[in-house]
Amino acid sequence: MLVWEDTVEQIEDVVRGLLYSYRETDRIQHIGGPHLPSSQRTIEIWRVLRAVLFPGYFETDPLGDMSAVEDITRERIAWVRRNLIEEIYKSLCHECQRYGQCDEMKHCRDKARLITDSFLKELPSIRARLQLDVIAALEGDPAAQSESEVILAYPGLAAVTVHRIAHFFYQKEVPLLPRIMSEYIHHQTGIDIHPGATIGDSFFIDHGTGVVIGETTWIGNNVKIYQGVTLGALSVRKSLARKKRHPTIQDNVTIYAGATILGGETVIGHDSIIGGNVWLVTSVPPYSRVYNSAISTRPIVESNNGGGENYQI
Repeated sequence: MLVWEDTVEQIEDVVRGLLYSYRETDRIQHIGGPHLPSSQRTIEIWRVLRAVLFPGYFETDPLGDMSAVEDITRERIAWVRRNLIEEIYKSLCHECQRYGQCDEMKHCRDKARLITDSFLKELPSIRARLQLDVIAALEGDPAAQSESEVILAYPGLAAVTVHRIAHFFYQKEVPLLPRIMSEYIHHQTGIDIHPGATIGDSFFIDHGTGVVIGETTWIGNNVKIYQGVTLGALSVRKSLARKKRHPTIQDNVTIYAGATILGGETVIGHDSIIGGNVWLVTSVPPYSRVYNSAISTRPIVESNNGGGENYQI
């Protein structure tokens, strides 16, 4: 067995090379700037928030009576508030330095405190929406046996829970933190929801792996989508970053596995069904049924809105 002995000279050669690299490739180093938000701490915040949003489901020991729950909840909220202020503060400071907006640390600290407190006050409303999401999963999946199964085991609910949190911070223009949250749950579930996407009530993602929902997507109420669905953009040009690039999905729409719907002007009318593996870049009216045909490479639309006509798009 060979034993390699590092020498001071070998180590110094490596260090010199890296220091030179840090100077030359300065766009991928963050030396001398404000402390960046911690991905690990952000994930810890999410886990504590999950326990707050779904009390009793993610405990190592059973929760006691309501007085015990009150004490535990108070302790958790205090911890979340303290750490969330810090991570938001670091995110804001990074943005300030990046764009030269301000150099007042107190301003960023005060803003972080205000955003955190407004978020914490929204937790009951977020819980109300999450209950609708749980019910949508329970009623939309014949295999779902109970609320507990959905909360503990369904990746779609986990992804939507994180999104409802991350979307709040996205709306408050907090940089970095929402994406850290959404990419963490993307890694865990295979479901990629940009924190900018607007998602209505009673949203259910069944199975979920491979789902992609872009930043400017707008989704109404009572929408159900399956694995492999992409709600994406027709163009990825940087100049369109501030434009609506992703589709609008109106209320009561079901989108089956593998469907791809692209474009900021594409609207899927309410009460429509989009079949599996359909590729759509144009709008369809309400009450449509869109599917692929063995005799055509273009999707067929059956419209029940005004005559029930069929047409290709």
